[in-house]
Amino acid sequence: MKAVSLPLSFLLACAHGASAQQATRESATAALAKAVGFYREKVASHGGYVYVYSGDLSLREAEGIPGPDTIWIQPPGTPLVGLAFLEAYRAIGDPACARAALDAALALTRTQLHSGGWYYSGHFDAEGRRPWFYRLDPDGKPLPDPTPEADLDAPTGWNTTRQAKYRDKNETILDDNVTQAALRFLVEIDGDLKGKNAEIHDAAMHGLTALLNAQYPAGGWSASFDRFPRNPASEAEYPIADASYPADWPREWPKDFRGCYVTNDELMTRCVTTLLKAHEVYGASDPRYLEGLRKAGDFLIRAQMPDPQPAWAQQYDAEMKPCWSRAFEPPAISSRESEEILRSLLEIALVTRDKRYLEPVPKALAYLKKSELPGGRLSRFHELQTNKPLYFTRGQGGKGFVMTYDDSRVSSNYGWINESRLDAIERDFRAVSAGQKPRPERDPDLAKHAAEVIAALDDRGAWTEPGTVRNAEGKKTEPPGGIVKSETFVANVRTLCAFLETLAR
Repeated sequence: MKAVSLPLSFLLACAHGASAQQATRESATAALAKAVGFYREKVASHGGYVYVYSGDLSLREAEGIPGPDTIWIQPPGTPLVGLAFLEAYRAIGDPACARAALDAALALTRTQLHSGGWYYSGHFDAEGRRPWFYRLDPDGKPLPDPTPEADLDAPTGWNTTRQAKYRDKNETILDDNVTQAALRFLVEIDGDLKGKNAEIHDAAMHGLTALLNAQYPAGGWSASFDRFPRNPASEAEYPIADASYPADWPREWPKDFRGCYVTNDELMTRCVTTLLKAHEVYGASDPRYLEGLRKAGDFLIRAQMPDPQPAWAQQYDAEMKPCWSRAFEPPAISSRESEEILRSLLEIALVTRDKRYLEPVPKALAYLKKSELPGGRLSRFHELQTNKPLYFTRGQGGKGFVMTYDDSRVSSNYGWINESRLDAIERDFRAVSAGQKPRPERDPDLAKHAAEVIAALDDRGAWTEPGTVRNAEGKKTEPPGGIVKSETFVANVRTLCAFLETLAR
């Protein structure tokens, strides 16, 4: 288990009068039960959740202002909250935690699209649901797929999705860990239920089949697809190739999205994590997930750029050349995505017992370490061939983005420089190379953090903290009773579960 990282907002909340006493099994168990009860009974909408609420729960916010019958799929929305409920149930065995997890799972099954996955949000009101190709109605009854057979029989691939025929109707999103998070939670709870809830099991199977069918012959994925991928993409249209540098590339955003294979925002690594969980739960009876993991590992080997920059880009075109994504995401080496890819290669090597997936690691580590900035940090982007760090400032009048080598006035919308995690990755590489699982990181102050989490819980069972939430007019407000954040709820539940796990050893 990774060390629990407490959000700054939570630590600020603790500083506002919470008096922490020593945590015990009894106090942690009681806090978990109370917090889960509050979230399920007072915060949930149709079993689902959004990002932020005012302390009195009158305001809700996610990416925008969702209506009262809208839930959010993109983390830290419904899947992560549901998984926290499941972890709480495993920790304390309270049936109310199991019911909360089940409610969240059913909120996902009833917002799953016929294309196989999920959009960023899901709706339960009649007007909100009307445009969408949901598989089930709000009561769990099957709905027919409106997609014409001719479109279902068409080949899958980014060229088909770019037509946008079913955008805002049937689009499965792999970007931002949307579908992957929902699937992983459903697979987890389906495993605990031993497949006995038919609705959950069917949703997991449908989603996993779509994920595997949407995998290209080379082993990567695109950001989305808008119909069920009945026919996987053909190698004739998407030939398997090794990554290479473009002869030249535009220094301004071309406003032409050509990204076929995407690693950006951990898309690729979250697909790997999902297949790892599917293999863990179903692998004894279904070899498809291990095969999908091998294909993904093969893609990551091919996608490693040649010298002088043997790491990875955020996005590649169909010829496996780095290409533009958004207006501030150029064809470049991306250190953040490269670090995540290195971890995925270690995980794939461990589960397949194939050291071929370790071969890219030493070269990438050496290059990335050489690219570190003073203080052990890494620029997010490095220019192709020159390896100069790239940044973006806002354009004239605060509009658009301008690429620069200067980091003194970068735009505030992005993490341009991040702490290097290469030493930890190198340590785990040595362990996997020796045939061992990496040692999990532990929080040395876990008992203290658990005590702070318990002390910060209010009488209702809520963790409130200072912060803002948008009102109905879209303006940021600071509610006098603070805010309630799903991200904080998930982090605090995990802290308490980790603490109880240490007591059980």
